[in-house]
Amino acid sequence: MIVRWQAVREAARGPVVTHALIAGCCVVFLLGPASGLNPAYGTGEALLSSGTGYFRRWGVVPDELFTGTPRAWLTPLTALFVHGSWLHLLGNMLFLYVFGAMTEERMGRPAFLFFYICTGYLALAAYAAANAGSSQTLVGASGAISAVLGAFLCLLPRARVTSLFPFLFFLPLRFPAWIVLLFWFALQWVAAHRADSGPGVAYLAHLVGFSLGFVYAWGRYRRTTRVRRPATATEGDSQP
Repeated sequence: MIVRWQAVREAARGPVVTHALIAGCCVVFLLGPASGLNPAYGTGEALLSSGTGYFRRWGVVPDELFTGTPRAWLTPLTALFVHGSWLHLLGNMLFLYVFGAMTEERMGRPAFLFFYICTGYLALAAYAAANAGSSQTLVGASGAISAVLGAFLCLLPRARVTSLFPFLFFLPLRFPAWIVLLFWFALQWVAAHRADSGPGVAYLAHLVGFSLGFVYAWGRYRRTTRVRRPATATEGDSQP
Protein backbone atom coordinates (compact mmCIF):
# COMPACT_ATOMS: atom_id res chain seq x y z
CA MET A 1 0.00 0.00 0.00
CA ILE A 2 2.85 2.40 0.80
CA VAL A 3 4.57 1.67 -2.49
CA ARG A 4 1.32 2.19 -4.38
CA TRP A 5 0.70 5.53 -2.61
CA GLN A 6 4.21 6.70 -3.46
CA ALA A 7 3.65 5.81 -7.11
CA VAL A 8 0.41 7.81 -7.12
CA ARG A 9 2.16 10.81 -5.57
CA GLU A 10 4.95 10.67 -8.17
CA ALA A 11 2.44 10.48 -11.01
CA ALA A 12 0.58 13.49 -9.61
CA ARG A 13 3.75 15.59 -9.70
CA GLY A 14 4.16 14.88 -13.40
CA PRO A 15 7.25 14.12 -15.49
CA VAL A 16 9.72 16.01 -13.30
CA VAL A 17 12.85 14.70 -15.03
CA THR A 18 11.57 15.52 -18.52
CA HIS A 19 10.65 19.04 -17.46
CA ALA A 20 13.98 19.49 -15.69
CA LEU A 21 15.92 18.38 -18.77
CA ILE A 22 13.96 20.79 -20.95
CA ALA A 23 14.52 23.62 -18.48
CA GLY A 24 18.24 22.83 -18.23
CA CYS A 25 18.72 22.88 -21.99
CA CYS A 26 16.79 26.14 -22.30
CA VAL A 27 18.78 27.86 -19.54
CA VAL A 28 22.10 26.74 -21.00
CA PHE A 29 21.06 27.98 -24.43
CA LEU A 30 19.84 31.37 -23.17
CA LEU A 31 23.11 31.93 -21.30
CA GLY A 32 25.25 30.82 -24.23
CA PRO A 33 26.28 32.75 -27.36
CA ALA A 34 23.89 31.04 -29.77
CA SER A 35 20.85 32.73 -28.26
CA GLY A 36 22.26 36.18 -28.95
CA LEU A 37 20.79 37.37 -25.66
CA ASN A 38 23.87 37.34 -23.46
CA PRO A 39 25.77 40.65 -23.88
CA ALA A 40 28.91 39.08 -22.40
CA TYR A 41 29.62 37.43 -25.76
CA GLY A 42 29.48 40.68 -27.70
CA THR A 43 28.00 41.18 -31.16
CA GLY A 44 29.00 40.68 -34.77
CA GLU A 45 32.43 39.11 -35.29
CA ALA A 46 33.04 38.91 -31.56
CA LEU A 47 29.86 36.89 -31.12
CA LEU A 48 30.80 34.50 -33.93
CA SER A 49 34.26 34.01 -32.48
CA SER A 50 32.86 33.44 -28.99
CA GLY A 51 30.39 30.92 -30.36
CA THR A 52 33.10 28.90 -32.10
CA GLY A 53 35.17 28.69 -28.93
CA TYR A 54 32.11 27.91 -26.81
CA PHE A 55 31.05 24.97 -28.99
CA ARG A 56 34.57 23.55 -29.15
CA ARG A 57 34.83 23.72 -25.38
CA TRP A 58 31.51 22.08 -24.53
CA GLY A 59 30.75 20.11 -27.69
CA VAL A 60 32.20 16.87 -29.05
CA VAL A 61 35.11 17.26 -31.47
CA PRO A 62 35.66 13.77 -32.93
CA ASP A 63 39.37 14.12 -33.71
CA GLU A 64 39.99 15.26 -30.12
CA LEU A 65 37.78 12.75 -28.31
CA PHE A 66 40.10 9.77 -28.78
CA THR A 67 43.42 11.58 -28.99
CA GLY A 68 42.96 14.55 -26.67
CA THR A 69 43.03 14.96 -22.91
CA PRO A 70 40.82 12.98 -20.50
CA ARG A 71 38.62 16.07 -20.26
CA ALA A 72 37.50 15.40 -23.83
CA TRP A 73 35.60 12.38 -22.55
CA LEU A 74 33.30 14.70 -20.63
CA THR A 75 32.17 16.48 -23.79
CA PRO A 76 29.58 13.85 -24.88
CA LEU A 77 27.87 14.67 -21.58
CA THR A 78 28.11 18.46 -21.74
CA ALA A 79 27.16 18.48 -25.43
CA LEU A 80 23.73 17.05 -24.50
CA PHE A 81 22.78 20.44 -23.05
CA VAL A 82 24.25 22.68 -25.77
CA HIS A 83 22.36 23.68 -28.92
CA GLY A 84 23.48 25.62 -31.94
CA SER A 85 20.40 27.69 -32.76
CA TRP A 86 16.86 28.50 -31.69
CA LEU A 87 15.47 26.04 -34.26
CA HIS A 88 17.83 23.33 -33.05
CA LEU A 89 16.74 23.86 -29.44
CA LEU A 90 13.00 24.14 -30.06
CA GLY A 91 12.89 21.10 -32.34
CA ASN A 92 14.67 18.90 -29.83
CA MET A 93 12.66 20.15 -26.86
CA LEU A 94 9.38 19.58 -28.69
CA PHE A 95 10.27 15.93 -29.28
CA LEU A 96 11.41 15.53 -25.69
CA TYR A 97 8.21 17.11 -24.38
CA VAL A 98 5.93 14.92 -26.51
CA PHE A 99 7.67 11.57 -25.99
CA GLY A 100 9.61 12.03 -22.76
CA ALA A 101 6.76 12.31 -20.26
CA MET A 102 5.15 8.94 -20.94
CA THR A 103 8.51 7.20 -21.27
CA GLU A 104 9.53 8.62 -17.91
CA GLU A 105 6.25 7.41 -16.40
CA ARG A 106 6.92 3.87 -17.57
CA MET A 107 10.58 3.78 -16.53
CA GLY A 108 10.44 5.83 -13.35
CA ARG A 109 12.37 9.01 -12.71
CA PRO A 110 15.85 7.79 -11.67
CA ALA A 111 15.86 5.08 -14.34
CA PHE A 112 14.73 7.52 -17.03
CA LEU A 113 17.42 10.06 -16.13
CA PHE A 114 20.12 7.36 -16.15
CA PHE A 115 18.79 6.03 -19.47
CA TYR A 116 18.71 9.50 -21.06
CA ILE A 117 22.26 10.43 -20.04
CA CYS A 118 23.85 7.09 -20.91
CA THR A 119 22.19 6.62 -24.30
CA GLY A 120 22.85 10.24 -25.24
CA TYR A 121 26.51 9.88 -24.31
CA LEU A 122 26.89 6.63 -26.26
CA ALA A 123 25.12 8.04 -29.34
CA LEU A 124 27.48 11.03 -29.51
CA ALA A 125 30.54 8.86 -28.82
CA ALA A 126 29.49 6.45 -31.58
CA TYR A 127 29.16 9.31 -34.04
CA ALA A 128 32.60 10.58 -33.05
CA ALA A 129 34.11 7.10 -33.48
CA ALA A 130 32.62 6.80 -36.97
CA ASN A 131 34.00 10.24 -37.89
CA ALA A 132 37.23 10.13 -35.92
CA GLY A 133 39.11 12.36 -38.34
CA SER A 134 36.53 15.16 -38.30
CA SER A 135 37.09 18.48 -36.56
CA GLN A 136 33.42 19.46 -36.89
CA THR A 137 31.90 20.14 -33.47
CA LEU A 138 28.85 18.12 -32.48
CA VAL A 139 26.31 19.51 -30.00
CA GLY A 140 22.70 18.83 -29.08
CA ALA A 141 20.43 16.44 -27.23
CA SER A 142 19.15 14.67 -30.35
CA GLY A 143 21.05 11.44 -29.65
CA ALA A 144 19.44 11.10 -26.22
CA ILE A 145 16.03 12.19 -27.52
CA SER A 146 16.29 9.64 -30.31
CA ALA A 147 16.83 7.01 -27.62
CA VAL A 148 13.64 8.23 -25.94
CA LEU A 149 11.81 7.77 -29.26
CA GLY A 150 13.14 4.23 -29.57
CA ALA A 151 12.06 3.38 -26.03
CA PHE A 152 8.65 4.96 -26.65
CA LEU A 153 8.17 2.77 -29.73
CA CYS A 154 8.89 -0.34 -27.67
CA LEU A 155 6.89 0.62 -24.59
CA LEU A 156 3.93 2.51 -26.07
CA PRO A 157 3.52 1.58 -29.74
CA ARG A 158 -0.25 2.11 -29.76
CA ALA A 159 -0.29 5.55 -28.15
CA ARG A 160 -1.48 8.17 -30.61
CA VAL A 161 0.59 11.27 -31.38
CA THR A 162 -0.10 14.38 -33.42
CA SER A 163 2.17 14.86 -36.44
CA LEU A 164 2.63 17.65 -38.96
CA PHE A 165 3.59 16.63 -42.49
CA PRO A 166 4.96 19.34 -44.83
CA PHE A 167 3.71 17.56 -47.94
CA LEU A 168 0.17 17.71 -46.46
CA PHE A 169 0.42 21.47 -45.85
CA PHE A 170 1.30 20.90 -42.17
CA LEU A 171 -2.16 19.50 -41.47
CA PRO A 172 -2.13 18.05 -37.91
CA LEU A 173 -3.00 14.35 -38.05
CA ARG A 174 -3.03 11.72 -35.32
CA PHE A 175 -1.42 8.32 -35.86
CA PRO A 176 -0.33 5.41 -33.68
CA ALA A 177 3.19 6.03 -32.39
CA TRP A 178 4.62 3.01 -34.20
CA ILE A 179 3.71 4.51 -37.60
CA VAL A 180 5.15 7.95 -36.79
CA LEU A 181 8.35 6.65 -35.21
CA LEU A 182 9.12 4.03 -37.86
CA PHE A 183 8.56 6.71 -40.51
CA TRP A 184 10.93 9.01 -38.62
CA PHE A 185 13.53 6.26 -38.35
CA ALA A 186 13.29 5.55 -42.09
CA LEU A 187 13.85 9.24 -42.85
CA GLN A 188 16.94 9.29 -40.63
CA TRP A 189 18.28 6.15 -42.33
CA VAL A 190 17.88 7.62 -45.81
CA ALA A 191 19.34 10.97 -44.74
CA ALA A 192 22.33 9.28 -43.08
CA HIS A 193 23.22 7.50 -46.31
CA ARG A 194 22.92 10.70 -48.31
CA ALA A 195 24.76 12.98 -45.89
CA ASP A 196 28.20 14.24 -46.88
CA SER A 197 31.15 14.83 -44.59
CA GLY A 198 30.48 18.54 -44.11
CA PRO A 199 28.57 20.37 -41.38
CA GLY A 200 24.99 19.30 -40.89
CA VAL A 201 22.77 16.99 -38.89
CA ALA A 202 24.35 14.00 -37.14
CA TYR A 203 21.92 11.41 -38.51
CA LEU A 204 24.14 8.56 -37.38
CA ALA A 205 23.80 9.71 -33.76
CA HIS A 206 20.02 9.65 -34.22
CA LEU A 207 20.09 6.09 -35.55
CA VAL A 208 22.41 4.86 -32.81
CA GLY A 209 20.38 6.58 -30.09
CA PHE A 210 17.06 5.22 -31.42
CA SER A 211 18.46 1.69 -31.64
CA LEU A 212 19.94 1.85 -28.15
CA GLY A 213 16.66 3.11 -26.72
CA PHE A 214 14.57 0.43 -28.37
CA VAL A 215 16.93 -2.42 -27.45
CA TYR A 216 17.23 -1.24 -23.84
CA ALA A 217 13.47 -0.91 -23.39
CA TRP A 218 12.86 -4.27 -25.01
CA GLY A 219 15.42 -6.00 -22.82
CA ARG A 220 14.48 -4.25 -19.59
CA TYR A 221 10.72 -3.77 -19.81
CA ARG A 222 9.32 -6.25 -22.34
CA ARG A 223 7.79 -8.45 -19.62
CA THR A 224 6.34 -5.72 -17.43
CA THR A 225 4.71 -3.83 -20.33
CA ARG A 226 2.42 -6.80 -20.97
CA VAL A 227 0.88 -6.75 -17.53
CA ARG A 228 0.68 -3.03 -16.84
CA ARG A 229 -2.38 -0.98 -17.71
CA PRO A 230 -2.53 0.45 -21.24
CA ALA A 231 -0.78 3.81 -21.44
CA THR A 232 -2.87 6.92 -21.81
CA ALA A 233 -2.41 8.29 -25.28
CA THR A 234 -0.58 11.54 -25.85
CA GLU A 235 -2.71 14.67 -25.39
CA GLY A 236 -5.54 12.71 -23.78
CA ASP A 237 -6.79 10.64 -26.71
CA SER A 238 -7.89 7.10 -25.99
CA GLN A 239 -6.12 4.02 -27.26
CA PRO A 240 -7.16 2.74 -30.71
